[in-house]
Amino acid sequence: MTVLQFLLLLLVAGVCGSLGQTLAGTSRGGLLASIALGFVGAVVGTWMAGLMGLPEVFTLDIDGRPFPAIWSILGSALFVAMLGLVRTRGREAA
Repeated sequence: MTVLQFLLLLLVAGVCGSLGQTLAGTSRGGLLASIALGFVGAVVGTWMAGLMGLPEVFTLDIDGRPFPAIWSILGSALFVAMLGLVRTRGREAA
């Protein structure tokens, strides 16, 4: 993987993470948080899609490696929503 392809992968993950945050109704963190959410969302989204038997809808091919863009967006939105629930419950208990 070249440096340009790695930067492209980071850019795609950042956009997917940012869109996931927007769907969840929050926008905490910056670029690095969006990139991390994009990668976490890809793992969570692909896992959930596999459990439900759903196909990969929109996969980007970066250096021969598939990146599930739709599942990354949906997975990051789900992950951010779950974090929001945990934070809200933590504040109520205190």
